Amino acid sequence: MQTERVRLFQTLPQACGYWSARTAVNLVLDPSLDGLAALYPQALAHGFRRAGPHLYRPNCPRCTACVACRIPLDAFRPDRSQRRCLSRNAALHWHDVEPGFSPERWALYQRYQRLRHPGGGMDDGTAEDFREFLATSWSPTRFLELRDGTRLLAVAVTDVGSAALSAVYTWFDPAEAARSLGTLAILQQIAYGRAHGLQHLYLGYWIAGHPKMDYKCRFRPLEVLGTQGWVAL
Repeated sequence: MQTERVRLFQTLPQACGYWSARTAVNLVLDPSLDGLAALYPQALAHGFRRAGPHLYRPNCPRCTACVACRIPLDAFRPDRSQRRCLSRNAALHWHDVEPGFSPERWALYQRYQRLRHPGGGMDDGTAEDFREFLATSWSPTRFLELRDGTRLLAVAVTDVGSAALSAVYTWFDPAEAARSLGTLAILQQIAYGRAHGLQHLYLGYWIAGHPKMDYKCRFRPLEVLGTQGWVAL
């Protein structure tokens, strides 16, 4: 990335969304830049992530816990637990649809936030927050919807680039915990990327030992971004 052509902004310290006793600082690419869509693939490769219209990367002065990670799609092989997950959910169907608001998606999202992430800051969001967080005018976003017949079980918000996918956010029916729908969503994104001839699935940030973020290391091989570039975990 030619950073001399792109302005970077640093946010003020804010409460960390992962460790309650820590503060967080992010670097954000200039949100007024017309070429964000063209820069997006390079930004992903440099450890950035999309939230709404913003491309950001953690830049905390005293913490390096958040590590950008991605799955090389051709090399991935599901483990026994992941194969059981696929078998258990074989009767369900995924649909590749346009992103956007619908009462059905919004109701499922609200229920997921209230029961899975109470007090996390997103459980009291508005419908407008929902719209702004998940897609923006320049992002190559698709919604992968999982249904049991006509009933919506999960939505995996997925940005689809020319060489890679980015798993932006997934929510699912909290009453279906036994189905491991979060794992199933990543497995579907892997299958979707392979079907489209893509190279990587970016999973955002892996945090070793974190109860909600350490699961990503179960998808092997997993590559992480360090000072020497991308290496196998």
